[in-house]
Amino acid sequence: MTANSELFGNVLEYPDSAALQRFDALVGIDQIKQRLVNEASVLINPDVLEQWSVKHHGSALNAVRTVEERMPLIVLAGDVGTGKTELAESVGDPIARSLNLPMLTLYPLSLNARGRGLVGEMSTLITQAFEHVRSSLGQARDSMGKIRSAAILLIDEADAIAQSRELAQMHHEDRAGVNALIRAIDSLRRDKLPVLTIMCTNRSDALDPAIARRAAHVFTFERPSEEQRAHVLTQALAGTDIAAMAIEEAARLLGPNAEREWGATYSDLRQRFVPDLVLNAYGNDMPITAQALNEATLSFVPTRPFGANNG
Repeated sequence: MTANSELFGNVLEYPDSAALQRFDALVGIDQIKQRLVNEASVLINPDVLEQWSVKHHGSALNAVRTVEERMPLIVLAGDVGTGKTELAESVGDPIARSLNLPMLTLYPLSLNARGRGLVGEMSTLITQAFEHVRSSLGQARDSMGKIRSAAILLIDEADAIAQSRELAQMHHEDRAGVNALIRAIDSLRRDKLPVLTIMCTNRSDALDPAIARRAAHVFTFERPSEEQRAHVLTQALAGTDIAAMAIEEAARLLGPNAEREWGATYSDLRQRFVPDLVLNAYGNDMPITAQALNEATLSFVPTRPFGANNG
């Protein structure tokens, strides 16, 4: 089934080796990555938790039932450029492998689902998106009850769709859309469908409290520490003659200083700093040197945090 182009972005299917490479390339958040895979696997297929309980305790514990009652919703919250969307778009591969799924599909919800403010439009579009994901699963389980297809619905910039209904200036249609979103997520748990909703947001405080309360887990992302920045640079610059001490100094310079309270994000390092360093050396037909690395760090301006002033 082809996804509605107005409702979804680039639909991805797993297992996929390219996605696994993207997942493995996310450094400094190993604990979040493993916990997310574990959480997501259980939310998509609670049977694995019951099997674990029977194996180690002889029966399905009441505690397991409590875990199974949670909503199939995970929130990835934190500063810009900290890897939330990249993780959400690549985590499907290790989840599919963990559950031995032949097919897991990621549906990234488009902001077009907000509609144009027409009466009932946003609610209708959100409902259509969830219904499309439902129908795409077909017979999600085989005759033995084993899951053979699953899905992840990704809502990036979730605060634009799941904005708090407590805001006085919130439009009626936006309130109705949030209500429709909550009902749709509730229905996935009620019908025990192998569908997980992942929300990414830079403004977790702007999410509707009912959404945040329903989340099985909220993962908080932060900018890399000096040690993590050094790790990213060390991996990227492997094969050059740059000494570890020079890389560690660069990692320090890319952190907070007297002029700013924030350091470089993961995306700053991977998508801006390192590529600029490579292309500058290429343009001058020379190797990447410690001096070039130092000069680059002194002129680099990290992305400011969401909500920070420009001063």
